Amino acid sequence: MVSNVSSYRPHDKGHDYYAPGVYLITLVVRNRERNHALLGRLNNDVKAPAVVLTEIGKAVEEEWEKTPVIQQARGNDLTLVAQVCMPDHWHGVVQVNKPMNKSLGHIIQYVKSSCTARWRKITGSVLDSSSSQAIRGMSEQQRQLYYSSLPLEQQPLWDDDYDDTICLTDANGNPDARHFSAMTRYVADNPRRAVIRRARPEFMRRCLHVVIGGRDYAAFGNLFLLRWARKVQVFCHRKAPDGRTPYEQTDAYRRECMEWKRMVMQGATAIVTPGISMGERMIKDRCIERGYPLIHLQKEAIGSYWKPELRRFEACAGGALLILAPWKPETIGEVNGVPSDTDYSIFHNLNHLAEEICAFEGEARVIG
Repeated sequence: MVSNVSSYRPHDKGHDYYAPGVYLITLVVRNRERNHALLGRLNNDVKAPAVVLTEIGKAVEEEWEKTPVIQQARGNDLTLVAQVCMPDHWHGVVQVNKPMNKSLGHIIQYVKSSCTARWRKITGSVLDSSSSQAIRGMSEQQRQLYYSSLPLEQQPLWDDDYDDTICLTDANGNPDARHFSAMTRYVADNPRRAVIRRARPEFMRRCLHVVIGGRDYAAFGNLFLLRWARKVQVFCHRKAPDGRTPYEQTDAYRRECMEWKRMVMQGATAIVTPGISMGERMIKDRCIERGYPLIHLQKEAIGSYWKPELRRFEACAGGALLILAPWKPETIGEVNGVPSDTDYSIFHNLNHLAEEICAFEGEARVIG
């Protein structure tokens, strides 16, 4: 379940990429591990975070700024809403205003090629016409083998794929205002988030293999929370014993909430929960909002480039959150005869893991 590959998602195969819509696009430089500062460098100023762009970083921004005009001449109406060029990747919010005669993927591929051409021109590594012609006739696998034989500056600038997040729409089919705003804020906030990760490495640590009580997890956040004197599991059923009333609406839940808060306010207490049921989710959200120490178990993978969404990111930056993702939670075991790879068994097993974390008193072993 946990992977070391990029966290960027595949495109939505059921979506019409010719139709109007708003998209958050992400491009990643090829060989980002070796080219981690190809497009720029962080200024490491927490008060005024920014990326100081290289020549190719500036060229990337220029190529994207040209896109609406170039595409308008080809009968495609789109607007570049926001963009940010990071040291090894690029984010942008693009709005397609009218149905297009080319798909969004075709347009992005054109811009990626334009950026690569600028890079090769800057580095003086322009491919000759015979090489360019040969590449066009190759299969995808043949191209990968061919590119791997070239120096870095002669390879394409970007990874083959890209990520697109589709903005939600309202009842009238227009971009949802809140989701649209979240997309643009995410783009604008990227330099600050990157600077914070670098400024607070002990709170923003990403580990792909952490052994806790004999189990292997991936982790993001403040590992020191595992050493806190008291770890308390929040576990709530969805329904009260009567089978009808939501548990979070009962007096028993309110009493439990008061007890959990009392223990947190006493100090040296971390809440542990996967936040699955509504009651668990409410406590998890309250911890994040108020900065209470929280260990959150999730079934989603944590890979080499995974990072949490803004709320949990901020909680990690404050040292109040550790996110744990068990390796292959779908194989832990079936629950009540239900197959282990179903949400039912995975969620029950996550709560069992939360119980194990609370009982853990040793040292976590970080492998990598």
